Amino acid sequence: MTRKIACAAARIARGLVTQLVLGDLESERDWGRAQDYVHAMWLMLQHDTADDYVVATGEAHSVREFVEAAFAVVDLPWQKYVKHDSSFDRPTEPARLVGCANKIQQRLGWKPTGIFRELVQEMVEAELATIDSRY
Repeated sequence: MTRKIACAAARIARGLVTQLVLGDLESERDWGRAQDYVHAMWLMLQHDTADDYVVATGEAHSVREFVEAAFAVVDLPWQKYVKHDSSFDRPTEPARLVGCANKIQQRLGWKPTGIFRELVQEMVEAELATIDSRY
């Protein structure tokens, strides 16, 4: 869903599409940066004993917050372009998914380095760069 939102914001900004259709905007997720998760994997591989860890930011943000941040990157009012379609709602999925990374933080010293808005900005800018390189 995150790539769908980032891609749509970039494509709308470049005039390639006119709307983004999503399900429940109030669902909350724990979004983190790939760079942080790769670092966590590297730390796990360096540790003397194997173990199971939860790698997460510990922060929940709604789909609406992700949409707002993505459209802020391209300086567009998201309400004008985002449409809700209840057929995209996921009634069997938990409304709030957030992880607790205390174990990996305490044992391996791992912490996420980026913040939510940076993640969204990086994703939208990457989509814009992809579009711009094609046209």
